[in-house]
Amino acid sequence: MTTNTDLFPSLSALLRQALGDLLAPEAQSFLDMCADDILFEFPFTPPGGTGRLDGKAALEAYLPNVATLVTIESMTLGRVLVSTQRDAAVIEFSCKGHANRTGARYDQDYVSVIDLKDGRIARYRDYWNPLIALAALDGSRAEGEAQAEGAYHVG
Repeated sequence: MTTNTDLFPSLSALLRQALGDLLAPEAQSFLDMCADDILFEFPFTPPGGTGRLDGKAALEAYLPNVATLVTIESMTLGRVLVSTQRDAAVIEFSCKGHANRTGARYDQDYVSVIDLKDGRIARYRDYWNPLIALAALDGSRAEGEAQAEGAYHVG
């Protein structure tokens, strides 16, 4: 398990609620829940943003950038669909939060497609509305990129 601080405890709790015993019981933080070779994808990222992260080390390096951009106040689980093989799930959820620099609301809806292997998240495809992120970051993609080295996804 990682020894890093869980930057998004509300996401960890939401994933544990959604996926339950599909996740390894010892996996407590979001990074603990991820396989070392996780593929994390953001299909709706605007051009120039981070669209893909390969491996837990890349995800671990990326998350602090996101945490500097937004504060997540709460996350609410909507719906969970689990495959009959119990190796994949689709979850719908929403978050309430705000951009740290502008104070603008960051209230976002997500659909995440998750593949699991050996109790860990092996692939995570995160679908979200980039216009909400851009508006919360003051609508300036270039400024948001400079602050977070391409980190648009905040969830």
